Amino acid sequence: MNTVFVDIDTQIDFLIPAGALYVSGAEKVLPVISALNHHAGRIGTVVISSADAHAEDDPEFAAWPHHCVAGTVGQLKPASTLLHRRVTVPSVRGAVFSLESCQQIIVEKQHLDIFTNANLPFVLDHLNAQRFIVYGVVTEICVRCAVFGLLREGKLVELVTDAVRSLDEKKAAEMFSEFTAAGGKLTTSNAVLA
Repeated sequence: MNTVFVDIDTQIDFLIPAGALYVSGAEKVLPVISALNHHAGRIGTVVISSADAHAEDDPEFAAWPHHCVAGTVGQLKPASTLLHRRVTVPSVRGAVFSLESCQQIIVEKQHLDIFTNANLPFVLDHLNAQRFIVYGVVTEICVRCAVFGLLREGKLVELVTDAVRSLDEKKAAEMFSEFTAAGGKLTTSNAVLA
């Protein structure tokens, strides 16, 4: 079964204590996320990595503090999460990019949901995967959007519980329950890496 790993919003502004929208404890899952991404690279599995890429005056900043402004250090993904052969897929419909021979596809977005990138359907069609292993931040927000979006697409979705971090543990626990009730599966990094 064709599998894709999905690394959600693992960016400096979210993962590092000095980041603009730091998620408490996120730096502790960074080694696990890096291990998952590099494991995927070693076994020939593509990693889709979502990345906020906001404009300086992005409308999202009415609800959230400034974060992940395109071109800033905070918008970058930590070097340890990056694979050698990667491509960035802008959210603008009709953007030109090639997915040939890439290990990692960085899908830019300006909203919480990775599915707001107009080019994501093309990426998913190209990869033709049935199984998606998902991890990253924030569990009950952007990770939630990704896993439920994939479930709506009819995909088998596994969520790596020791490679996510949340802002609200109660909401994250509720999300886990809703996810499994909808057909998703909870797993661990040890199980994925075995």
